Amino acid sequence: MDEITYRLAGAVDDPAVLVGLYDAAARWMVAHGVDQWKPGGKDEEHFRRRIAEGEVWLAEAAGRVVGGFELWWEDGPAWGPQPPVAGYVHRLMVDRSCAPAGTGRAMLARAERRIAESGRAWSRLDCMTSNPRLRTYYEGAGYAVVGEQPFKEGAGGSRYGVTLLEKRVGQEEPPPSAPGVRRPPAGAGQPRRKTATVRGGTVKVPEAGS
Repeated sequence: MDEITYRLAGAVDDPAVLVGLYDAAARWMVAHGVDQWKPGGKDEEHFRRRIAEGEVWLAEAAGRVVGGFELWWEDGPAWGPQPPVAGYVHRLMVDRSCAPAGTGRAMLARAERRIAESGRAWSRLDCMTSNPRLRTYYEGAGYAVVGEQPFKEGAGGSRYGVTLLEKRVGQEEPPPSAPGVRRPPAGAGQPRRKTATVRGGTVKVPEAGS
């Protein structure tokens, strides 16, 4: 596989590149019946804002951009208020026309290393509850489902359900999570579901089996 290198996206030229990545990925999803993104769903201003507020990374191979992802340090819309123990991966995008095989997993691993290097113990992400295919992909990369947020607010005030997943990437045990999302105790049996309030909505979280 061609070597993949990474660089932080810049606010001048790269937003247009990121829009192209997003739209291409969205068209592929629509063509393959994957309910997640739609072409035109993110514009250059979205990526400029993400570059200013967090980190946006581009992956390159053989002199071409082959993918990108956003890395956030908090994610209130999906996870609610949380202690600073995690990084949140968003917009994992692959250019399927030129990306080497395994680029998606390679970018996810890079995001996990960046989170661990920052001193945080958990990599977190979410996917729409109507997208079991993507959930299976993340579970195959070592992520575990820890809850659901059925009322995440999107652009324009739209609301939709997302499945919450996380993976330990650091060694230190984090302090207890803020109300809204809790991990099941180690060794617990099959979890049953309970609900808790998060930002005015209801989120389903695992609880140890009775």
